[in-house]
Amino acid sequence: MTARLDGAQPYALGLFRIVVGLLFACHGAVALFGVLGGADGKGGTVAAGTWPNWYAAVIELVGGTLVLLGLGTRVAALVSSGAMAYAYFKVHQPQALWPIENSGEGAAMYCWSMFLLIFTGSGAFGVDRLLSRRPSAQRRPSAGQTPVAV
Repeated sequence: MTARLDGAQPYALGLFRIVVGLLFACHGAVALFGVLGGADGKGGTVAAGTWPNWYAAVIELVGGTLVLLGLGTRVAALVSSGAMAYAYFKVHQPQALWPIENSGEGAAMYCWSMFLLIFTGSGAFGVDRLLSRRPSAQRRPSAGQTPVAV
């Protein structure tokens, strides 16, 4: 059974990446475009250029879309994870110690989900994977490196 599950790992990782990326991008779209209820629940948006909300929303939309597509997954996940760590420690954690007390569960979960994607890459169904399959005269396989998720 373990071998069967190990064989499905890239597909499960790809689906995980798609769902996390979609949900993360939705957060940015809510704040920037007022869709899905908007930033205030009434269709409002975040004022352009305001720190940190507008910048966080841009990172959420762009980073979430890139993660969703599996394009530049590791870099997008690194920036997104850092943004969520900032959000947790600057916005939520000063209110209380535990995420359940300070409403920081979302920021903590996105931070760690994106952090995982930094190390695993895009998995199956990603543009990164399609681009890595293209033959290139300049690309040479590295002898000592084995990916976490094949």
